[in-house]
Amino acid sequence: MDYKKCAEGILKGVGGKGNIISAAHCATRLRLVIADNSKMDTKAVENVDGVKGVFEASGQIQIIIGTGTVNKVYAEFIQLAGVSEATKDDVKQAAASKQNFFFRAIKTLGDVFVPIIPAIVASGLLNGLLGGLSNAIDGMADSSWYELLNIFSSAALAMLPILIAISAAKKFGGNPYLAAVIGYIMINPALVNAWTVWNYEGTIPTWNIFGIEIQKIGYQGHVIPVIISILFMSAIEKWLHKIVPEVIDLFVTPLVTVLVTGLLTLLVIGPVFKVVEDYIVTGAKWLIALPYGIGGLLVGFFYAFTVVAGFHHMYNMIEAQMLGTVVNGVKGLNTWMPVATAANVGQGAAALAVAFKSKNKKTKSMALPSSLSAFLGITEPAIFGVNVRYRTPFIAGCIGGAAGGLLASLFGVGATAYGITGLFGFLITTDFWWQYAVVMLASTVVAFIVSFVLYKDPVEVRAAAPVADEKEKKAAPSVAGELLAPLNGKAIPLDKVSDATFASGALGNGAAIIPSEGVVYSPVDGEISMFYDTKHAIGITANDGTEILIHIGIDTVNLEGKPFKGFIKEGDKVSCGDKLVEFDIDMIKKAGCDIVTPVIITNTDDILDAGKSINYAEAVTAEKEIKKGEAFIKINKAS
Repeated sequence: MDYKKCAEGILKGVGGKGNIISAAHCATRLRLVIADNSKMDTKAVENVDGVKGVFEASGQIQIIIGTGTVNKVYAEFIQLAGVSEATKDDVKQAAASKQNFFFRAIKTLGDVFVPIIPAIVASGLLNGLLGGLSNAIDGMADSSWYELLNIFSSAALAMLPILIAISAAKKFGGNPYLAAVIGYIMINPALVNAWTVWNYEGTIPTWNIFGIEIQKIGYQGHVIPVIISILFMSAIEKWLHKIVPEVIDLFVTPLVTVLVTGLLTLLVIGPVFKVVEDYIVTGAKWLIALPYGIGGLLVGFFYAFTVVAGFHHMYNMIEAQMLGTVVNGVKGLNTWMPVATAANVGQGAAALAVAFKSKNKKTKSMALPSSLSAFLGITEPAIFGVNVRYRTPFIAGCIGGAAGGLLASLFGVGATAYGITGLFGFLITTDFWWQYAVVMLASTVVAFIVSFVLYKDPVEVRAAAPVADEKEKKAAPSVAGELLAPLNGKAIPLDKVSDATFASGALGNGAAIIPSEGVVYSPVDGEISMFYDTKHAIGITANDGTEILIHIGIDTVNLEGKPFKGFIKEGDKVSCGDKLVEFDIDMIKKAGCDIVTPVIITNTDDILDAGKSINYAEAVTAEKEIKKGEAFIKINKAS
């Protein structure tokens, strides 16, 4: 690759030197923040030789280039653009500062909710299973088993303010344990439970503070008051750490922080922002309940646009509030989730149509797993890897979402939990299972047909590559056999990886391992072509020319190398089985990062062009435990 020419093409495509605010790179992507997105020609950037994909997320332009080359293109790019080197965090801050207050607020909601989603999903699935069993088995609802499991299934929703408080403290830089105290204050048993206010006997007790009457009602099921309270708590705590002498800081700071924040929360923040939150949720309910299914149709169509904009995590708050509402003793239903499912399934079906219709091998290999992922509720690979890139499938997915959303609204489909969409949604819509199935079917059929009709393979427009000197020509990889597993753990298909770039296959074919031990070994004899300074990603060029990327965890670049210990450097020769990196699994998990480790063959196109195929090895066609050195990925002559 001509790195300078690649950098020149990207710079021209994103609007030139004057349009660059900040630039950084990770192991696979160039990450840019530009002043005016309207000046960017996305198609021109995609057609630059060396660029494997382009998408926008959280205010950043992310240009997929690949391991071993992105750093070289980046070096040329910052020289041409006249900007200084920046870290990934610098780019994130630049992107955040560019966004308006509304988008920053939405992103904050997402950052707070994403880490607690596993707890919500666990309780939600259990709640769905319990509901299904109680409907199927006579007397189940009166049994000890039901009572016991009901405690488990309701735990996350009952303790939601505490979970949100801990996550918000991590986001705002506060002490998570002090935050947990504030969260508990908001649902303290001394307060009237917000879910039982409807049948409270007598007058709800109040405090009289400074002549103002404040009702003693808890904040079960609430979100915004908790987040605002912890934002204040974190600010107060940081300020106290600066002014309180160290000798008494340990005692004074926590005491004053809890006392001041607790008073602000119960007397000001809670009552005020509860009203704000109620207006937001009332608006969402009003929209969904518009007559003749119009609300569901509108939400179903525009939902995917909010995913692209990055503020769809706000809906977790709406869904939590819907479930937290109690009317005449009956808990509310989450009527937002079925419409979200229609939108997600629509995008998956649109990508599936591309997989069927496209004649481009790379597009097919990207579209099929992305589609399947969307049907399981993970839509980013389908949206960013396929649909937005080719545009017409994205619109087709929106049309399918509108069709399904219309039916979901007309049927009044509701879920008993949130955090789950797609096929797993059947577990939390047991009272509406056949209506939910019709919603998914309608969205799938409409989106698939529209996408299949509208989609056409784009015509490649690339400048002719210069003819290489005979000595410079690189032979296609000749490997034929097995690539061995580089670490111990559970092998999974690549499309199960949460990161859209890996899951879509944009960086190449491969698979992934959820590690059970924090050691990475070389899967081949070869040379270390890239070892990122944060030690989370390793590039190896095998002796036969196969190029391999081992990326330890997702978003672990943010950990700045702390959980990792490297035993290699770029240029080192390695043998199969050599120890490359050790890493601390618990530290990565505590930092909120996914430990799944993609193993990618980055020169997949060269291998396919040489008439060979890359497959999951028979030993791991289904998710299963695998040991380092076992057959992992097969590269064979095409049959």
